[in-house]
Amino acid sequence: MERLKETGAMMGRLMQDMPTQLKNFSGFVKVAEAEGAIEEKTKHLMLLSLGVAFQCSWCIAIHVKGCVDQGSSKEEILEAAMMAVVMGGGPKLMYMEVVYEELDKYFPN
Repeated sequence: MERLKETGAMMGRLMQDMPTQLKNFSGFVKVAEAEGAIEEKTKHLMLLSLGVAFQCSWCIAIHVKGCVDQGSSKEEILEAAMMAVVMGGGPKLMYMEVVYEELDKYFPN
């Protein structure tokens, strides 16, 4: 949960220093991630893939949790993450380690 704690701490600081910007950004994210034409579970799987594609460890942590919270299986999460590898090759493959680190918190071996 370390990455999630780090993100929470940073967001808390931003809320103090830049409340208007953070509230506006957070509002946009909330609307964009809400169920619409695409179900929320699928959106989190897509966001996870994008987190791997952009090599963002914190994004991976946030969206693995989002996927789990929305009922995604370990297999669904891994397949979504691998879509970034399909498009990005070896550098993205290395971020599968971060995906596994986060998955192990929810799906212990």
